[in-house]
Amino acid sequence: MLEYTERIRETAKRLLQEGKAEVFIGYKKGTIPLMNHPVLISDPKGVDLLYWDSNCGLNLCNYLTGRKDKIGIVANGCNSRSIVTHIIENQVRRDQLHIVGIPCTGMIDHRAVMRAVKYREILDVKDDGDKFRVKGNDYEETFEKRGFLQKNCATCTHHNPILYDEMLAEPIEEHEIQDPFKDVEKIEEMGPERKWGFFTRTISRCLRCYACKNACPLCYCPTCFVDESRPQWVGKSIDPTDTMTFHLLRAYHCAGRCTDCGACERVCPMGISMRQFTRKLNKDALDLFSWEAGLHLDKRPPLDVYRTDDYNDFIR
Repeated sequence: MLEYTERIRETAKRLLQEGKAEVFIGYKKGTIPLMNHPVLISDPKGVDLLYWDSNCGLNLCNYLTGRKDKIGIVANGCNSRSIVTHIIENQVRRDQLHIVGIPCTGMIDHRAVMRAVKYREILDVKDDGDKFRVKGNDYEETFEKRGFLQKNCATCTHHNPILYDEMLAEPIEEHEIQDPFKDVEKIEEMGPERKWGFFTRTISRCLRCYACKNACPLCYCPTCFVDESRPQWVGKSIDPTDTMTFHLLRAYHCAGRCTDCGACERVCPMGISMRQFTRKLNKDALDLFSWEAGLHLDKRPPLDVYRTDDYNDFIR
């Protein structure tokens, strides 16, 4: 991981010095262990802030929307797919970007680590590839990374960037996931009442803080529906009806666009599994339209186009 960090710093410095980028978007080490932060660097002298390990789980595409300058950006699989979506939806131009591809073996689930150390304070984390070491005041433990991956990383089938201008390392082997939507299928088998109970329990802890919305690279509307007052689409309270309406509408806005980057769940202060909403829509997009978001620059998402052979059995 230190090797990747050095390569990112060298590449960012070169791009900024040569004028190929006016700003470089990457990650820096967080003030809290396990939580690295996005960072924008415009001065070549500042590239030493850049950092890469298995705690870079936030999606950098939030910082592309509406920019007009030349941009260098680090992109793993899900970041690159979100970049493709941004280009398709005219939020950024392809010729503005210099995409620095990096293979990704998955991000660590910080909540799983906290449970493993029995919620003791973590002072430092060192990523050693297949393993990582956690250190506190009176303890030091080493864990296998594969047992602590974020849920979206555990089912990821695009570890390498889809779109890039240069790669910092050789692509890693993509492993086929057997039944990647097993969690969705279990919910599909439920009856209506059990489904409703499952989802109401899922969102019952929601504070309506909108961290999920703010972290999502797809939520770039100038005025979000939750802030509209004429008409008012949804109330501001934590009433269960208002809360469910917010989550359902937000999920449907991501239909055919979500790359399952996991940023929404990563930032949720209550640990809500809100990917259960978008995962169902991703499965439907794949089953009904053979569509995965962010794989093609020359194709429109399924809800953007109409074809005579589209699935339409839901129309009565």
